[in-house]
Amino acid sequence: MEIDAWVWWLIGAAGLGIPLVLTAMPEFGMFAVGALAASVTAALGVGVTGQVLVFTAVSVALIAVVRPIANRHRSQRPEFASGIDALRGRTAVVLERVDGTGGRIKLAGEIWSARTLDADASFEPGRQVDVVEIDGATAVVM
Repeated sequence: MEIDAWVWWLIGAAGLGIPLVLTAMPEFGMFAVGALAASVTAALGVGVTGQVLVFTAVSVALIAVVRPIANRHRSQRPEFASGIDALRGRTAVVLERVDGTGGRIKLAGEIWSARTLDADASFEPGRQVDVVEIDGATAVVM
């Protein structure tokens, strides 16, 4: 019993899919897609040289196009702010008059000491303010 060339290409594609799963290297997946394209080419009756050329062209094209895009997405991890960095830019409610020397605000469900960014400014209770930065245990607001 003789196995057709397109079946061998499918076996090759499956064989390339195994290291893709085990190593998480996307290049193996790109080679597997190239093998699938060569399988289709073989099923259409193209000779061995054409099949190898299709495998090579599809694999190289995928590596040349997809890999740089994947690397760019991998390097652009979303920033996750935590701790005091997560409090910058948030809105707070004034509980006790806040001026350049001090006061109290409610920020993220907690009561914080606060002072104004501009020493001449002041905010009365009930007013919403924006947190500019955290200086120690004091929120600087405006």
